[in-house]
Amino acid sequence: MNGRIHQNKSGSGPCLLGAAPTYVGLSSPYFFSLCLTSANPPFGIPWKREEKEVTAEFKKGTAGRFAPGLPAKGDGQLLFMLNGLAKLKDDGQMAIIQNGSSLFNGDAGSGPSEIRRYLIENDWLDAIVQLPNNAFYNTSIATYIWIVMKNKPVTHQGKVQLIDASACCSSRRKNIGSKNVDITKACRDLIIKAYGAYVDETYNDVDENDNAIIVKSKVMDAIDLGYNKIVVETPQLDEDGNIVMKKKKPVADKSKRDTENVPLAEDIDVYFEREVIPYNSQAWIDKAKTKVGYEIPFTRTFYEYQQVEPSDVIATRIEHYEKSLMAKLHDLFGGE
Repeated sequence: MNGRIHQNKSGSGPCLLGAAPTYVGLSSPYFFSLCLTSANPPFGIPWKREEKEVTAEFKKGTAGRFAPGLPAKGDGQLLFMLNGLAKLKDDGQMAIIQNGSSLFNGDAGSGPSEIRRYLIENDWLDAIVQLPNNAFYNTSIATYIWIVMKNKPVTHQGKVQLIDASACCSSRRKNIGSKNVDITKACRDLIIKAYGAYVDETYNDVDENDNAIIVKSKVMDAIDLGYNKIVVETPQLDEDGNIVMKKKKPVADKSKRDTENVPLAEDIDVYFEREVIPYNSQAWIDKAKTKVGYEIPFTRTFYEYQQVEPSDVIATRIEHYEKSLMAKLHDLFGGE
């Protein structure tokens, strides 16, 4: 793991600040417990080389680090998440950087979704902070700090805070590789202010060069990050238009099989009656195939609708351009 870890190897007693830092990786022993962990694991690095060891660890179930699930072999960053989590004391805290794929990759029931589920249903995910693009030397992609707490404050329980700090940075006078912005003290202070308040709010300030910086915060109910993925079946029809039956049950037409993602806080049957039955009265839910999924809708949460320019304004501008173009052509070719 590429990150500094403050640890308490005794495995007993409360977490105290000021412990000596160390560095641990996926292959490190985990018999000790840590108080504070900060990590910046590699993004998009395959774990195929470690497949044998990782799979063996997964098969240990709850006795191992990777019991919730395994991510796709092309990206091992969520393994670092589980590795750090397994090393935390019962009141430990972790801040770990991930790229955007950890927010939403993987369908319901997949390894990535089950890892998110493990974090959220245990109420350990406290907040996620989106950092500015181009904040790192070797990549320009969006990055996020996941703040994990094994013992969240009462006021944070059942909640997850999303913080958009993508516009909270200062431009550098000289780039270092892909890095062309800095997260200065003024920027850090504004992010900390948003996290400390733990409310829905937009924070505006200026950096050391008097340039505007902004942080947006949204606090969500943890249950709103989950959904039930249901399988919707439609019956086969024979040549006469009658439903094909087998053992007194309708036979599903696999070519018409569909799925719906139902918010976890909503009753599945109520949703089905409202959203499906009016358009497919013969449909039913194959409840044996229902799966729970979790994703973090960061982009959707902070999306702000931009008013579309009225068509008459657009038409007027086009007419102006046409007249301007015709006048220039007239001058060019000397027409009357």
